[in-house]
Amino acid sequence: MQLGILFAALAYTVWGLFPIYFKSLQGVPPMEILMHRIVWALGFLLIVLTVRRQWAWVPQVLKQPKILASFAASATLLSINWFIYIWSVNNGHVVDSSLGYFITPLVNVLLGYVLLHERMRIGQWAAIALAALGVLWLTWQAGHLPWIGLALAFSFGGYGLLRKTAALGALEGLSLETVLLFPIALTYLAVLAAQGHNAFLQAPATTQSLLAAAGPITAIPLLLFAAGARRIKMSTLGLLQYIAPTLQLLIGVLLYGEPFGGGRQIGFIIIWTALALYSAEGLWQAWAARSEQRTT
Repeated sequence: MQLGILFAALAYTVWGLFPIYFKSLQGVPPMEILMHRIVWALGFLLIVLTVRRQWAWVPQVLKQPKILASFAASATLLSINWFIYIWSVNNGHVVDSSLGYFITPLVNVLLGYVLLHERMRIGQWAAIALAALGVLWLTWQAGHLPWIGLALAFSFGGYGLLRKTAALGALEGLSLETVLLFPIALTYLAVLAAQGHNAFLQAPATTQSLLAAAGPITAIPLLLFAAGARRIKMSTLGLLQYIAPTLQLLIGVLLYGEPFGGGRQIGFIIIWTALALYSAEGLWQAWAARSEQRTT
């Protein structure tokens, strides 16, 4: 249990520090960063699969077009999420991106209700309604929808929904997704190189090393998360997930000086209240279920 908490907390901490990593690559266009992330992540994942000898799933997947189609869809959503996040960080919207990951748990519940017809409890409805109020407040304050946060939340929520019903585990699934994205990424980088616009080829060694580090930086927190999730309860994992957006918010405000004035703070406080309600309701349900099991 304690080891599981450590693994999960480390994973969320790494994800929370991502703005610092992507800010260090500001001289590279976001789309090119995305393509390098795909290429180097695949290289690292192939090494991990080889070391762990986890290749038995490959022949089975190749024989099932439905699985390939499902992972093509999840890979598309994942790449959209990655691109929006990279773009937002490198264009001074770290706080906006943190909002997306604060509301993702509530989006997950909503998507489960709409698409999987899962039942929603009163506390969950109240949390979603309160979060919607927070989004409306932020929209009124800014004069437009907080589209970065909503796009990140719904793309990652949709990705999570597809992976929830997927036939592969975390490592194998991410490997297949990057394999499917790899031809696009490699072609894009090759075209840039042919046109003389490939930033990697022209960048100093430090930037090249940082781009290459996208492989382990992408895969390691995922492996830590998978190891932690197997060892701890979902209620505990649900609370730990707020480490990442909290760190992102603090980095955006304290390190990069992004605006976080009174009106914006009120919107975030409303959404944090919704998350507190959602988490408390989940903990209460888990406690009630355990109590019922002990009495039966």
